[in-house]
Amino acid sequence: MLKSIKQRTLSAANSAGVLSLARGSAWRGRRLLILGYHGVSTDDEHEWDSELYIPPSLLRERFDTLRAGGYRVLPLADAIRQLYDGSLPSRAVSITFDDGAYDFLVRALPILEDFGYPATVYLTTYYSRFQRPVFNTMLRYLLWKARDRALRTSGLTGDSAVLPLASREDREAAFDALARACIAQRMSGSDKDGVLATVAERLDIDYFDLIRRRFLHLMAPDEVARLPRKLVDVQLHTHRHRVPADAAGFEREIADNRREIAAMTGLGAHHTAHFCYPSGVTHPSFPGWLRQLGVTSATTCFPGIASTKSDPLLLPRLIDTMNVSRLEFEGWLSGASAFLPRRPVRASAPI
Repeated sequence: MLKSIKQRTLSAANSAGVLSLARGSAWRGRRLLILGYHGVSTDDEHEWDSELYIPPSLLRERFDTLRAGGYRVLPLADAIRQLYDGSLPSRAVSITFDDGAYDFLVRALPILEDFGYPATVYLTTYYSRFQRPVFNTMLRYLLWKARDRALRTSGLTGDSAVLPLASREDREAAFDALARACIAQRMSGSDKDGVLATVAERLDIDYFDLIRRRFLHLMAPDEVARLPRKLVDVQLHTHRHRVPADAAGFEREIADNRREIAAMTGLGAHHTAHFCYPSGVTHPSFPGWLRQLGVTSATTCFPGIASTKSDPLLLPRLIDTMNVSRLEFEGWLSGASAFLPRRPVRASAPI
């Protein structure tokens, strides 16, 4: 219902020329829209999860919209500095990608290069070093891929059952049972990868073909090192894609992430001063901890457009998905959508 109301409101505003006026307004000129993306499909990922993955054709369409609207796509670090010192150009936009997936390298980067648009990649580094599929993401994908089948759990969950996979609820129940078993057994990354291989075999899915294609992998360290530095800035997203609620654990995640990124890029640890909250998880303590660690900006998954009143360590973003219509996208670019009611957008499946 809310989405329908927003669509009708935006359609009427567009017909009346309101979006065009907002786009060129002084109000919009003092604000920065930060776009957030996750995966760009190499196969059917967007059919599986339309909140996490978009097809390359849609990303190209979005960039066409940016270019046609005269938007200035700025490196995130420059844009944030200019936002707060009052030198931001009109129609400013920055582009971010979370996690550092392999699909960024093979699908998103060529499109960025075609348009000459800079982007920030928030890299979670554990799965960059451990070159296997991201466990939670791959497990959910396998269960979806086999939604016309059932899974035998003997040897996987401590009991023997046959779990249906037909509905979303069925698949989430199966995911929870398998994930809980992995946690209870304190499995290593290699152990969990063995679980994925077993699940795939039982569901008659060629797991080794997925491995060969680097499906649901992150970029490897050498691939991160080869990213064009004039176009792609690699920044913090924690090492293990989690934000511990204790200060020591939180600091360790940032320190490990920072050390790994510095090793991959050859840039000093001081270079990593920008952060994205994994899965959009925030807590009142986090901005203070980040500030003590020398982090100067942090993006959230709260939809909005940043102004000088925004806390630089709780910056809003538009998480752009297949469920965002072209009109909604243009509404956010112009700034008009900032005045409409909205719901939070899920950031990502936990890694």
